Amino acid sequence: MKTKYIFVTGGVLSSLGKGVAAASIGNILESYGYHITIVKLDPYLNVDPGTMSPLQHGEVFVTDDGAETDLDLGHYERFTKTITSQKNNWTAGKIYYSVIEKERRGDYLGKTVQVIPHVTDEIKSAITSLDGKYDVIIIEIGGTVGDIESLPFLEAIRQIGLSSEDNDSLFIHLTLVPFIKTAGELKTKPTQHSVKALREIGIQPDILLCRAEIPLPEEIKEKIALFTNVKYEDVVSANDVDTIYKIPLVFKEEGMGDLLLKKLDLKMKKDDSSSWKKWVDKIYSLENEVTISIVGKYVSLSDSYKSLFEALFHGGVENNIKVKFDLIESDTLLDDDLEKRFENSDGILVPGGFGIRGIEGMIKAVEHARIKNIPYFGICLGMQTASVEFVRNVAGLKNAHSAEFDKSTDQRIFLKLKELIGIEKMGHNMRLGQFSCSLKEGTLCRDIYKDEKIMERHRHRYEFNPEFEEVLESNGMVISGKNKERNLVEMIELKGHPWFIGCQFHPELKSRPMNPHPLFISFIGAAKKFKGLSL
Repeated sequence: MKTKYIFVTGGVLSSLGKGVAAASIGNILESYGYHITIVKLDPYLNVDPGTMSPLQHGEVFVTDDGAETDLDLGHYERFTKTITSQKNNWTAGKIYYSVIEKERRGDYLGKTVQVIPHVTDEIKSAITSLDGKYDVIIIEIGGTVGDIESLPFLEAIRQIGLSSEDNDSLFIHLTLVPFIKTAGELKTKPTQHSVKALREIGIQPDILLCRAEIPLPEEIKEKIALFTNVKYEDVVSANDVDTIYKIPLVFKEEGMGDLLLKKLDLKMKKDDSSSWKKWVDKIYSLENEVTISIVGKYVSLSDSYKSLFEALFHGGVENNIKVKFDLIESDTLLDDDLEKRFENSDGILVPGGFGIRGIEGMIKAVEHARIKNIPYFGICLGMQTASVEFVRNVAGLKNAHSAEFDKSTDQRIFLKLKELIGIEKMGHNMRLGQFSCSLKEGTLCRDIYKDEKIMERHRHRYEFNPEFEEVLESNGMVISGKNKERNLVEMIELKGHPWFIGCQFHPELKSRPMNPHPLFISFIGAAKKFKGLSL
């Protein structure tokens, strides 16, 4: 079967949900029996989001092959069966970098290098490199129509659409239909202007996805269709829902599934959405709740921990319980009464992060969880702080710290990767992507995974210093998981504690709605037990 393309663009303003929309479209096509993947084209000039602040850009989603990518790739993996890679996220920086490298090598044979055709050809090549491997490739264009940065990407997809045969490409435009409370009505003008801007650069949308607080009335759809040169039946209402996982079902109810099949000339091989619907229905049956305190550095922007929140949610659904988030800025804890601050906590989690800000607050939170027997989950930086707290307060090495935060201490519990003997330098001095972890028999971690060897995704610069393994284990901390190829500590757990686990990797990146990550299932189960609820 010849590969078909769906291009998803956005207008009016950012954060309308293009990523979830693209993922939902992929979800629908998969339910009909088609093999899909989704590509994100980001117009910013960073080569990747790895050096960008989570408070500005949100989390960095890491793939198996070590790509640092946009958080929308997390949506793609959670909503569909696709496993993303380096080829699923291209930034303007990455595209221009490739073009400049080719120019320096002389690949253009002395030609004047220009945006058209050289940059647009590079973008087209990034898209078409996946041809033949999938039935349908969904391409999401970051940013908003009208942004100068996105023009090369829009031009590239215009060219692909122009050269495609009928029914081989489809343009879907996501826009906003705001409800003005003072007027008491929905306003279509922003959508009209957004489509006008898109048409001015040569793209006529085939389907309009109209984001609104409420379902669009018939007369609003008719008005939008008339002024945007789109058929009435091709105007789809994308109204707000109480869980993003309901969106594929809402799209289907609005007729999106039939539109996709018709416009791409596809047949429905099957209709396998019942399991997804059953899982979504389960969300609404949850009654009791547990409170998880997340002690982090970037809690002021929820997208900074997007995959983490979703993984906790998945673990909650699997345990038939709602998960409430208590978000705590770690640098505020030093002056707090911890007993009072955590009085409603059924579990404490310290997530990943970089930099010294808030570290001592995290260490205080770890100590409180350890002493009060509150379930504790430390992810990446959360394992660092758990190790430091334990060596300081249990083993008695009061100067213990990570070299990331105190280079002068002689008790360096964590060292930069390149400082470890026999460890080669990895990308950006970081361990990125999927690595193996062997689990020690008789440990809680081994019991949770029910496997001897696991594969997990990493993103960190500092590793546990092997000189302190004996200090940990002789004082009651168990090293329950190691990467044997490089002799690196991957997981720790505390003897005699109801649930206390730290891991170097990011398990949240591999959690899926109907296949929740075992660590999150177990952690939420421990929180239920701590609260006194039946398992």
